[in-house]
Amino acid sequence: MSTDAPAAAPAHSVTTVERGSFCLAHCACGWRGPARRSRDRARTDAEQHLSSPENPPGS
Repeated sequence: MSTDAPAAAPAHSVTTVERGSFCLAHCACGWRGPARRSRDRARTDAEQHLSSPENPPGS
């Protein structure tokens, strides 16, 4: 019998990364947004991910 606690789900921490002329949003939970030419649109994708009902605060 194992007494190890189950691994906690990663917290949501979104960053943007630039790859050439594209900007992508990445989250610690593994989510990745589409490549965008607009940094502002990549940030909007990240905000939508964080506010999604599938991602409650603290999860």
